Amino acid sequence: MHLLAAERIKLLSTRSPWACALLALAVTTGFAMLVAGGASESTDLPTVATTQFGYRFGLAVVLTLAALAVTTEYRTGTIHTTFQAVPTRTPALVAKAAVVAGFAFVLGELAAFGAWAACLLVAPPGADLVLDSAADWTILAGTGPVYALAAVAAVGIGLLVEHSAGAVGVCIIYALMAEELISAIPEIGEPIHRWLPLNAATKFLSGAGGASGGRGGGNANILSDSPLPQPFALAYFAAFALAVLAAGVLTARRRDA
Repeated sequence: MHLLAAERIKLLSTRSPWACALLALAVTTGFAMLVAGGASESTDLPTVATTQFGYRFGLAVVLTLAALAVTTEYRTGTIHTTFQAVPTRTPALVAKAAVVAGFAFVLGELAAFGAWAACLLVAPPGADLVLDSAADWTILAGTGPVYALAAVAAVGIGLLVEHSAGAVGVCIIYALMAEELISAIPEIGEPIHRWLPLNAATKFLSGAGGASGGRGGGNANILSDSPLPQPFALAYFAAFALAVLAAGVLTARRRDA
């Protein structure tokens, strides 16, 4: 508990997590309002899935937040104090990942439901934004767990890379374009893409498109081609995140701080 408290203080007493949190909320809400407000009765009306149009952009910011939570300590040298206090290193790093994941979970829930609520204000008449199905609730409430697990993976990336610019670059590039670029590789791209982690996360959130009004993803995320059922897709994403964290912790234990 003392380690969790210490990591919470370190995270919340710096400016970058709060700046990233505000940016994540702004981009998810802003993009959703632009899409929903720009629709009309003559075009496809917004759906619950439409309100999550900014999900990937918010995810990129959350990954940045989590990576900086680690690399900033390497840059400032405070990681030395942490490792002196906890020579085995693993408990402190796991505590850091848990605190960052908790912060990302809350941020994901606020972003998802905030974007949905904002769209209620600007959507044209006739838009189906009522949360009346399990698919609607999953695509909103599921954002918190996805953001939390993504933050765990980003902590692992931060431990592996150590440098802020490198870790942030890896996180942003992967979140916004890497998987799509892989799917474009001739012949082997699509089979590989089916098993990539963010594709699995999208499968968990979107399922068969129930929140999209049957429009193949609507104006939000294109439906995932992952072969996994929704619960297994989340478990697969969790396994990937924990594997990256484990690799980062193992590297940090063997490397000089």
